[in-house]
Amino acid sequence: MEELEQGLLMQPWAWLQLAENSLLAKVYITRQGYALLVSDLQQVWHEQVDTSVISQRAKELNKRLTAPPEAFLCHLDDLLRPLLKDASCPGTATFSCDHVEEALILRVRSELSGLPFYWNFHCILASPSLVSQHLIRPLMGMSLALQCQVRDLTTLLHMKDLEIQDYQESGATLSRDRLKTEPFEENSFLERFMVEKLPEACSVGDGRPFATNLQSMYMAVTRQAIQGGQRHHDAGDPQTSSSAFSHITDNQLLNQVEEPVSSTPSLPGPETEPTVSSGPMQRPQLLKVKRKKLRGLFS
Repeated sequence: MEELEQGLLMQPWAWLQLAENSLLAKVYITRQGYALLVSDLQQVWHEQVDTSVISQRAKELNKRLTAPPEAFLCHLDDLLRPLLKDASCPGTATFSCDHVEEALILRVRSELSGLPFYWNFHCILASPSLVSQHLIRPLMGMSLALQCQVRDLTTLLHMKDLEIQDYQESGATLSRDRLKTEPFEENSFLERFMVEKLPEACSVGDGRPFATNLQSMYMAVTRQAIQGGQRHHDAGDPQTSSSAFSHITDNQLLNQVEEPVSSTPSLPGPETEPTVSSGPMQRPQLLKVKRKKLRGLFS
């Protein structure tokens, strides 16, 4: 199911206008199953199923149709793809939704091989972690990205003002007075924006502006999140494994070295210069002994 989860995360949100209400939705369909996420801006619902569920539900809803689950999945993809790309062209299928307790059932009616085809998406309330993954964290990332864009544009405007000032000091003049602008003042611009533009800019409405204007950035942010997670996973595992192996080896070898130092009996023979009479063996000495033991083990 990991493919479905990652595939769904990278899909854009689409705006759906149904007879009774409007929804935001995203779906990812493969030969192994599908994952669907739906929101009315009050709640978020989710369904993820594999081919076994597809086969069972197809038998219940379409008794006259006999086909492998891949065929039903392909047909669902053909029905949903044009709808999610352009809500004004829903195709030949009919969509409706019902709220049943804490679930949402999205009903589809169309034709398959000349016979009526019915499908019900049984969506349950999405978990908080799923809402965070598909909405909260991407929206935070988009906010930070837009803030970075504003900073870059502000810097560019200041540089343009300096360029214009240099032209003016060199004697250049505008050929059309209507093109003249005042130097950019960031604080006054932000104050005007908060008063004049913010109410309109923050009008979420039914979610259509978000689904229409910001999905390229949404997909870029989610793609970056997936790539960052993969890099962290790839870089983290070998390091953790190597560190754990090194830690265990050091402890084992240190224990093996320290015991003979304190318990080896004296043997008769010519006197030799003591090597540990000054106190316990220090760690650098122990590591040297450890390396010698390792070389002995693998020689």
